[in-house]
Amino acid sequence: MTRKILTGLLLTLLFYVQASAQKAPLPFGNYISARGGLANTQYAINTQKELTVAFLGGSITYNPGWRQIVCGYLTDRFPKTKFKFIAAGIPSLGSLPHAFRFQRDVLDSGKVDLLFLEAAVNDQVNGTDSLTQVKSLEGIVRHALKSNPYMDIIMMSFADQDKTNIYKKGNVPTSVANHELVAGHYNLPSINLAKAVADKLANHEFSWEKDFKDLHPAPFGQRLYFEAMKTLLADQLNADKQTSKPVKHDLSKIKMLNTSSFTNGTYLDITNAQPDTNWTLDKSWTPSDKLDTRPGFVKVPMLVTTKPGSSLTLKFNGNAVGMALISGADAGIVDYAIDGGVVKHIDLFTQWSTFIHLPWYILFDSGLTRGPHTLKLTVSSQKNPVSIGTACRIVHFLVNK
Repeated sequence: MTRKILTGLLLTLLFYVQASAQKAPLPFGNYISARGGLANTQYAINTQKELTVAFLGGSITYNPGWRQIVCGYLTDRFPKTKFKFIAAGIPSLGSLPHAFRFQRDVLDSGKVDLLFLEAAVNDQVNGTDSLTQVKSLEGIVRHALKSNPYMDIIMMSFADQDKTNIYKKGNVPTSVANHELVAGHYNLPSINLAKAVADKLANHEFSWEKDFKDLHPAPFGQRLYFEAMKTLLADQLNADKQTSKPVKHDLSKIKMLNTSSFTNGTYLDITNAQPDTNWTLDKSWTPSDKLDTRPGFVKVPMLVTTKPGSSLTLKFNGNAVGMALISGADAGIVDYAIDGGVVKHIDLFTQWSTFIHLPWYILFDSGLTRGPHTLKLTVSSQKNPVSIGTACRIVHFLVNK
């Protein structure tokens, strides 16, 4: 037998071995729960001929990829409809930040008809506790539907290796479970891409290392995300399909999962605080070191101090309070109390602070009584052992009115 014939036989054998090892692709429909569907989006396409679509998420929404493909798909499929797209993705931010920035970053741009919402990756990575996830996700949904009772919302859980490993053990990641909990309670469509990726990896349809590559997906992963979304959109939307009338989400008939959810989350301007003389209001903060920054959290006003003992008070009206800050290599620790209560402590330093001035959202307390309250905050003389300073840089205060 010649070497050429032997080589051909070996290649043929290898092909059949690989073909037999790879099963048929699992359909994306397995990971979509249509629930109440997208009847209002369909109605707007047919009657209004105008549609505003918002994308609220973290870096996977911010980065180029699935979002742009979805925009192109909608405009190509419905050429008679005028689309407006709101890109509200900010890297590193999960459900808690989304709940308090939703008004400014999305709703202030006008009436929204369709909202894509994702927070599962950053909720998992940032260590957001389960209760806060539910309060935040439910808060966003109710805030959205209060602004427009006819808004359609698609909730999505994206993939990362931690979630894949959790699924391998037969468990469900907490952040995914909470996305599905809120979506199910409000009868909203959801796409569990974390489960889809885990199952397709187990099905040998592709490789994480060679194809997907990262929780920020390579183009292959971005396309995979889009194909799942396309499956939902193609099933729910049809230019020839007629809908008699829009479907109203009546919040008065839907009991809240948690009565302390952040349904009126908003930013409170830093000028509302009363700082002592150790603080500086920097009208356009930029770092003096070489650490990276995030869009929207550089060259903006910040209330800044680096001195231990620096103190401020904030009077606010609402049942929850927190702050959005920048956590860099010199981030400190703060002591705080509400209405003269027990003093508590929060370390502002994160596992990423040594290489980026990270937007970091702190929730001081929630479930407060309705009405006026006073927050007192003091920079501690203590610091994280890894931190090189005791800095506190506040970009926004957070209040659930």
